[in-house]
Amino acid sequence: MSIRKRLLVVSHTPSPNTRALADALLAGAQTDAPGVEVRLVAPLEAGPEDVLAADALILGTTENLGYMSGALKDFFDRIYYPCLEPKQGLPYALYIRAGHDGTGTRRAVETITTGLRWRAVQEPLICRGEFDPAFIDQCRELGMAMAMGLDAGII
Repeated sequence: MSIRKRLLVVSHTPSPNTRALADALLAGAQTDAPGVEVRLVAPLEAGPEDVLAADALILGTTENLGYMSGALKDFFDRIYYPCLEPKQGLPYALYIRAGHDGTGTRRAVETITTGLRWRAVQEPLICRGEFDPAFIDQCRELGMAMAMGLDAGII
């Protein structure tokens, strides 16, 4: 019996649009990757034990005043030291729902993930500007790529 790999999605979803993005990401991750167990957890509910149990991670945040959401920052504050050593090299991906350009948000998240020594496995997905239904497809593809990569042992 094979051991299933764990993909943890930590996503801040304060609106129906951001919830739709997370749902699409989850749906994509649950497609064609039978060896992967996917969990979606809100940043304020996720803790070190969730990260320690994960084989890969997808982070989702809104752009708030040019920064990540306070909820995602709180998540990082709580998991940083317990996960610093044991999770070095953890593969992760990031998506940002940005009303503007998302650059400050991306920089803030990447500063913390660099400190954690996590490994970005693709460029961040930044859903910029007014909400576009294409964002849903992009998030679905991100979820699918992460799960399939984890299932295949590529990431």
